[in-house]
Amino acid sequence: MDNVTQKKNAVVLLSGGVDSTTTMAIARSQGYNLYALSFRYGQKNTMEIESAKKIAMALGAKEHLILDIDLRAIGGSALTDKIPVPKGRSNEDISKGIPITYVPARNTIFLSFALAMAETRGASDIFIGVNAIDFSGYPDCRPEYIQAFENMANLATKAGTEGKITIKIRMPLIRMTKAEIIQKGCELGVDYGLTMSCYDPMPDGSPCGMCDSCLIRAKGFKKAGIHDPAIEKN
Repeated sequence: MDNVTQKKNAVVLLSGGVDSTTTMAIARSQGYNLYALSFRYGQKNTMEIESAKKIAMALGAKEHLILDIDLRAIGGSALTDKIPVPKGRSNEDISKGIPITYVPARNTIFLSFALAMAETRGASDIFIGVNAIDFSGYPDCRPEYIQAFENMANLATKAGTEGKITIKIRMPLIRMTKAEIIQKGCELGVDYGLTMSCYDPMPDGSPCGMCDSCLIRAKGFKKAGIHDPAIEKN
């Protein structure tokens, strides 16, 4: 009989940014077979999908599924609608309230697709790079939300109700600062030059440097004492 422990499968939500890439590297370090899931959802920054493709390949994903859904039809966000992306906000402003870059119910939508993929790939674990410390005030990045979704997931699937799989939503970054996330990724050999964080990149693909995501990223690399390789690339 083969005594080699079989790897478990995990679905990883991969946007192409720092957090999701670090999350995927953590899942890899824990020995999972990686099934990456990305979305073209009508976001202004479609270049993040190209980053996600490169990251999935670099981190050895067994499969990388890219789904097309159009959240522009729903609107309500500066990432999908004809609403300007805020630029140059202070740290204080970024830390207050829910910003216009919040995409209504996005993580619920993404996790629902991840749940379906997990069931069909025999995965009991779904990894998501949500963070409750250095984040932009999104309500669907809170641990109590993730726990509620996990509870629902185990009531909503055939595998869950039959007791074949117990779904766990893994959120390894939830209590980490952006600097700690970057340091962890560097320890795991992540090439952050492949990542794309900008909400509203320039026509040539370079980051704007002024949106909330760019500012949070820059602050994280500075606090980590690490030069951002994406700056050199662009």
